[in-house]
Amino acid sequence: MSHVPTLQPRVPEEGAPAQGGEAAAPPGRHPFAEFWVRLVREKPLGAVGGALCLLMLVVALTADLIAPQGYNAIDPLHRLQPPSAEAWFGTDQLGRDLFARIVHGARLSVVVAFAAASLSIVLSALIGIVSGYLGGRVDMAMQRVVDSWMIFPDLVFLLLLVSVAGPGTGTVIFSLALVFGVTGSRIVRAQVLSVKENAYVKAAQSIGASTRRILLTHILPNVLPILVVLFALRLGAVILYEATLSFIGMGIPPPQPAWGGMLNVEGRTFMFRAPWLTIFPSAALIVLVFGINMFGDAVRDLIDPRMRGSGGRYGGRVRRAKARK
Repeated sequence: MSHVPTLQPRVPEEGAPAQGGEAAAPPGRHPFAEFWVRLVREKPLGAVGGALCLLMLVVALTADLIAPQGYNAIDPLHRLQPPSAEAWFGTDQLGRDLFARIVHGARLSVVVAFAAASLSIVLSALIGIVSGYLGGRVDMAMQRVVDSWMIFPDLVFLLLLVSVAGPGTGTVIFSLALVFGVTGSRIVRAQVLSVKENAYVKAAQSIGASTRRILLTHILPNVLPILVVLFALRLGAVILYEATLSFIGMGIPPPQPAWGGMLNVEGRTFMFRAPWLTIFPSAALIVLVFGINMFGDAVRDLIDPRMRGSGGRYGGRVRRAKARK
């Protein structure tokens, strides 16, 4: 009697291609890690900007360790000293270490930027979601107010608000949040108008879901990527406007180490006698705003659903041209 061999299922070896010639799918990567991998691979300039932002954030968080002498330590015997081993960025007209003032000024800029941008995003989301979802007379009334607001330049409103409330850190944060929050609501409203026409929103309305549930479950998650992009893009503008207000004497008052105030008080007065008082604060402001803008543009291209996988604006145009052909 002959032996009939039994067929055993073949288990593919690790790393071997699966049946049909297709390789086994690699394990899923965390979305946060995937974002940074895509950022480095597709947007190298944005990755550089992100590194600059991270560096400034670390400097802001460790300002007391980097410059333990503080930003207002006066030394009249060493006034207007050029950069040296003792004072890396030199000293100002009161003998204060300019490096320490710039380091602590980074903390001030980061606090103002994150606070004002966060409040502006909350305001934009509130106005845009309510106006776009409710529609009708509510939308008409709210948008006419926004239209009237956007007629005037942002700086005019900022100067008006600061003139009424008086200069100060809290006033600057509130004024910047109000100005950018109202103007940014238009973008959020446009996204809400698009999302609320989807089938799942109509289905939720047909089964009697409450407005609160629809907004929190269906509208807000689809608007969140736009809010993230707005937040990233608002940071650089907030820092520039804060520096502008401080430069003209209507922002954060001295002795707070606001970079714009340093350019006005120390830099403009001693520009030719001590040029380092202008060079280093300007360089810090340029580096931070450049990094934020490059990182914000990269975040927009990677997160915005209209540009996802398109390689940015140029890539999207090429793909649409090919599709028409």
